[in-house]
Formats: sequence, structure tokens, C-alpha cells
Amino acid sequence: MQNGKIIVGITQGDSNGIGYEVIIKALADPRILEQFTPVIYGSSKLFGFYRKTIPEVEQMDTNAIGSAADAHPKRINIVNCLPDSAYAEPGQATAESAGAAIKSLETAVRELKAGLIDVLVTGPINKKAMAGEGFGFPGHTEYIQNAFGAPDSLMFMVSHRLRLAVVTGHIPLKDVASQINQERILSKLRLMNKSLKEDFVVDQPRIAVLSLNPHSGDGGLLGTEEQDIIIPAIRQATDEGILAFGPFSPDGFFGLNHFEDFDATLAMYHDQGLAPFKALSFEDGVNFTAGLPIVRTSPDHGTAFEMAGRDQADPRSMRAAIFTAIDIWRNRRQWQQLQEDKMPDRFLNREKPKKDGKPQIA
Repeated sequence: MQNGKIIVGITQGDSNGIGYEVIIKALADPRILEQFTPVIYGSSKLFGFYRKTIPEVEQMDTNAIGSAADAHPKRINIVNCLPDSAYAEPGQATAESAGAAIKSLETAVRELKAGLIDVLVTGPINKKAMAGEGFGFPGHTEYIQNAFGAPDSLMFMVSHRLRLAVVTGHIPLKDVASQINQERILSKLRLMNKSLKEDFVVDQPRIAVLSLNPHSGDGGLLGTEEQDIIIPAIRQATDEGILAFGPFSPDGFFGLNHFEDFDATLAMYHDQGLAPFKALSFEDGVNFTAGLPIVRTSPDHGTAFEMAGRDQADPRSMRAAIFTAIDIWRNRRQWQQLQEDKMPDRFLNREKPKKDGKPQIA
């Protein structure tokens, strides 16, 4: 924190997509600087280029710096981690823009590890272009999980209306069934339950679990994963004190708004969960990586090359990602304080008075 304000690191994402546009629009209101200190990882040159493509955004107070350690609390700080030769080609997936996205991410994660920023919000990237530049991860989630040595993580999509996670993430659909197993479902349910309590202040979370096959397998006629894997996983989670229910057939579950009866929903694979999530919450949806020791969020959209440089991008998801990260950071601190308050004095090394009135260290 800086002067009582949270420092929010924001990566530019692919410099030829809508990343800069949604960042600029999300930070355009100067009153936002009263709530947190933004630190953008990218290029002040590129920031200036895209700001000029947005007529409704007037001059913004920016501060070009070499590190978040030099951030100004009343300005939009830009860590210039790209070469001076960086340039924009809006709408084009290029090696240069992918390389810039990787450099932005690496620099931000390094400074997050060093404690120079409090939370991280990542701009949209082009996964294929980054893979071509040697980025050895399917996406942000896997990269950040590896960077912080977390044994597992959870892609948790959140909005004002719905919280949804997936068992399998960025893998081909043909591989989904082979990747569904009881331990993986249990791991995700444990992460969800923990995150709902610590990150979203839900006292006793109720989690709905979706089926893999149509009509929940129809008693084994359309598949046996529900009977052999998903139901046993739900039963074990229940034995551990997790309030998990299901499996529910996704079509009726979302079609009848049953998701409103639960605090979160666990889908089996990417599009099973993200298709209804984006249909219901595209404008303010946020991708949150649960299960990590740090807070990372991102908007729920991609690079949208077809819109880049045309002043057409909607900043609401980016704005929601920023404020969701701040809320989670605060919730975690409150949760930690609550646990410390509940902990016996002997575990906290607090002074405990003796009967004679003299203090002792328990």
C-alpha cells in the first residue's frame, strides 16, 4: 500500500488489441485516483498513441517510471518496460505485440513478488501469438500459478450475478473426459469453498456441480462419468464439510436460473461454463485466479482485434476487474484478522497477564 491506498498493477496485454483502450477508459475519471494507485506495465508511448484515438478522453495525468517503487499516488503510473522502438499496429497479431505482452507480464509478476504492487490485473492476450514467441503456458492462469509455485489454481469467473469455475480449462474438447477424475473435482471444490469464504465473505458456501454428459448421463445411457466420478466426488466433498450439490444438467440449470440458488457453480469444462457466464455477465464479468497467495484478475474478454484502435471497446469488464481485485485483497486481510482474533494467545505470542498481575509471554 502507498499512503493508505492499494497499488494496482495492470499489464497492457497485447499492444495491438483493445487492452490500452479499456485501461484508458477505465482510468479516465480522475476521481479514481482517490481510491487506488494504478501502475500500468507497458509503454508510455503506446499509452499516448491509444489515448489519442479516444476523443472523449481528455489529457490524463501520467507518470513514466522505471518501477512501481517510484509510483506517484495521484497519477496514472506507467512502468516503461518496453523498448523505445515499440509501436502499435491495431488489429494485427504480430510477433512484436506478443513479445510486448510477455515482457509486460514478466515485469509485473516480478514486481508483484517483490511486494511493489498489491494486486495484479492482466490485460487481454493472444495465446497463439504468444506461443509463437516461446510463451510456454496456455494462458495467464497457468503462468501465474507456476510463478508462485501453487499446486493448483482455479479459474473463477465472477460477476454481480454469477460465480462460476471450471474443472478443466484451456484444453481441447476431445481431451476433457479423460481429464475428469474424482481428485481433480475435489481439488476444485476445496479451492472454491476456501475462496468463497476468504475472498468473497460467504460464511457457508453452497456450490452447484454440473454434469459432464447430457441429462446428467441419463442413468448411464449417455455416459457413466456422473455415476463413476462426479457423484462420488460430491459425496466426499460433503464428508469434508463442503456444501456441494448435483450433478445438474447444464441446460435446465441455466435455463431455469437455478444458479441463483447457489453461491457458485462448478462446470466440467471451459465452454460449458463460460458460454452461459458470458451470456449473462459479459459487461461486468471478471476472471479471477483463486488458490494463489496473491490476487490476480482480468476482464472476461479477449484482444478483440476487430475493434482495436476504433474507440469501440467497452471498459466495464476492465473496471470491474480492477475493483474486484481490490475487494478481494481487502476481504483476505479481514479474513486473516478474523482468524488471528479467534486464535488462542499461545499461538500468537501475545502477552497474557498472570494472576499476580505480571505479564508473561504465553
